[in-house]
Amino acid sequence: MLEFINPMSLTWSVWTITLSIAFLAGLSKSGMKGAIMLGIPVLAVLYGARESTGILLPFLIMGDLLAIRFYWKHAQWRHVVRLLPWAVVGVLVAVFVGKYLDDALFRVCMASILLMSVVLILWNDVRKRDNNLLQHPRVLPLFGLLGGFATMIGNLAGPVFSLYLLTLKLPKKEFIGTGAMFYLTLNFFKIPFHVWSWKTISLPSAQMNLVMLPALLLGFFVGSRIVRLIPESAYRYFVLIVTFISAFTLYFK
Repeated sequence: MLEFINPMSLTWSVWTITLSIAFLAGLSKSGMKGAIMLGIPVLAVLYGARESTGILLPFLIMGDLLAIRFYWKHAQWRHVVRLLPWAVVGVLVAVFVGKYLDDALFRVCMASILLMSVVLILWNDVRKRDNNLLQHPRVLPLFGLLGGFATMIGNLAGPVFSLYLLTLKLPKKEFIGTGAMFYLTLNFFKIPFHVWSWKTISLPSAQMNLVMLPALLLGFFVGSRIVRLIPESAYRYFVLIVTFISAFTLYFK
C-alpha cells in the first residue's frame, strides 16, 4: 500500500506538510497536549485515512520514547496495567473492523472519534469538580475499549486516556509519565497489525519517518520550552476549535 512512499520522491508541498506534522507530534509529546490532533485530519487527506495511521504511528513512538526519557521515574504502572487489557481488546476490534472499511468510511470513523474526543474534553471541563461517575469501576472497561479502538483507527487514544488520568488526580509529572508509558506500550503493540494486516507501514514509509525525525526532535525541544509560557486554557480551546473544524473536513472531503 505504501510502497510508493519514498522521501526523495515526495513533492515539496507534501514534504512541508509531513515535516510540519512531525513537528506537531514533537510538540504534543513535549507536554503541549492536543497539538497532534491538528495534523491527524491533514494526514488523512494527504495520504488516505487508513494509510495515514501507519505514517503517524512511528512519529508518535519516537515522541513517546523522548517523553519516557524525561518522565520514566514518574510513570505509575498500576494505572497502565489496569487499563491495558481492555485497550488491547479495543485495538483487536479496530483491526478487524478497519480492515474492511473503504477510505470514505474510514474517514467518517476518524472524524467521529475526533468529534467524540472534543466532546469528552469539554464534558470533563464542565464536570471537573465532580468525576465520581468516571471513577466507577464499571466505567474502566469503557475507557479501555474506546481508547484501544480510537488509537488503532486514528491514533486518537490521547483524549480518552487523558480523561481517565484526570479522574485519578495525578500530579503533573506522574500524569505525563503514566500517559507516555501507556501510549508507548500500546503503540508498540499496534506495529505488527500495521505492517502485516493493514499494510500501512512499509520499509519506504519507515525511511520517511526517520528522514523527518529532526522535525520531531525540534518540535519536542521547542514545546518543552514554550509550554509554560502559553495560557493553557487559551491553547486548549484553540486546539479544540481547530480539531472540530478539521473533523468536518474529513466528513465532507
